[in-house]
Amino acid sequence: MRFMLYIFKSRDCADIIMLEPNGRRLLEIIGKEPAAKGIITPQQMPSAVLAMRQAIDAEEQAFRDARRPGIQVPSQDTDSASAPGVTLKQRLLPMIEMMGRCAKAQRDITWGV
Repeated sequence: MRFMLYIFKSRDCADIIMLEPNGRRLLEIIGKEPAAKGIITPQQMPSAVLAMRQAIDAEEQAFRDARRPGIQVPSQDTDSASAPGVTLKQRLLPMIEMMGRCAKAQRDITWGV
């Protein structure tokens, strides 16, 4: 079995490597087409970081709601990029940090599969 990987690169940071479902979800969250190759410019990074933080907050709220008695939370779809026990926050914090550094340095982030 062969796994496809998304590799996010920048001159100012170490590469971030994600399995295809996780990379696809990240790109969808930040409003990018999950294509085989792409670029995130420094101008796009603030809104991308905001979108990732909002997605993290939404997931954390869903977890809190799931713990409340009497509240029914829809189950995750089978296409979800988060494996049980691994939160979206854990998956996205390295990318948020990368975008912060790259935005400050005015460097693009590129990805490829």
